[in-house]
Amino acid sequence: MPELWVGTDAGKAEHHCTVIDANGRRRLSRRVANDEGPLLELIGEVMELSEGEPVTWAIDLNAGGAALLIALLAGHGQKLLYIPGRTVHHASGSYRGDGKTDAKDAFVIADQARMRRDLQPLQTPDEIAVDLRILTARRYDLAADRTRAINRLRAQILEYFPALERAFDYSTSKAALVLLTGYQTPAGLRRIGEARLAPWLANRKVRNAKAVAAAALEAAHAQHTVIPGEKTAAAMVHTLAGALMALDQEIAAIDTAIEARFREHEHAEAITSMPGIGTLLGAEFIACTGGNLDAIGTSGRLAGIAGLAPV
Repeated sequence: MPELWVGTDAGKAEHHCTVIDANGRRRLSRRVANDEGPLLELIGEVMELSEGEPVTWAIDLNAGGAALLIALLAGHGQKLLYIPGRTVHHASGSYRGDGKTDAKDAFVIADQARMRRDLQPLQTPDEIAVDLRILTARRYDLAADRTRAINRLRAQILEYFPALERAFDYSTSKAALVLLTGYQTPAGLRRIGEARLAPWLANRKVRNAKAVAAAALEAAHAQHTVIPGEKTAAAMVHTLAGALMALDQEIAAIDTAIEARFREHEHAEAITSMPGIGTLLGAEFIACTGGNLDAIGTSGRLAGIAGLAPV
């Protein structure tokens, strides 16, 4: 029997697998559920087709829904290549048929693995790299949520209390967020007054409480007009300020977890010794590379992947 190539168009619930031989003829093409039993059955079926000859697997995802199949193939000692979806998309144009189907994509993946010699084996990342990928992805989400919340908070304050919106930088000032959890309107700030507001802030561990209170009261005295919808807007600002403080706490906690896990990696010290690379960027580097640069091959290819070289 000739050598076989298996192309897998990975999905969330199902994958489509196509097996071809050295002449590009289909030996098998079918869907398989993304569950351990069906995937093991597929691997066994392909092994029977190969009759002991080499089998090369190729897939268009290196994480997510493909993680279970990748782990099973690694456990069975199978050679696995990674072909990015963008590569598959460009290559599909040279194959017969205009329609895009999972079966066609799986065939293209298998055929590209058969013909190309520049594809790198997909290596199973170490445990630390996987943990860092999960943690850094969560941090990206939290940072994006924080940016959206800040923009919404500023827009909401601007609608009814523009002087207070200008008084603080809400992206960096924790004091301003603490202030908004208690007082959000001009009248409310004037009622408490600077003399009582400063101790109120200080009791909540706000730095420079007197300066913050003075800035808030200056904004309050600059506006005596009540804008329609002020009460509802103030309640929304209170909620957003609390949510932002919770996000800041969660980001700080996940930063601590990222640093602790990153320091456990064998290359952590070497990575952070390079100028411009700190704990977070180093953790992202390990997460993206799987903690092993052997799959990348050369420093030139790494520069290309990083966008530092035009190839």
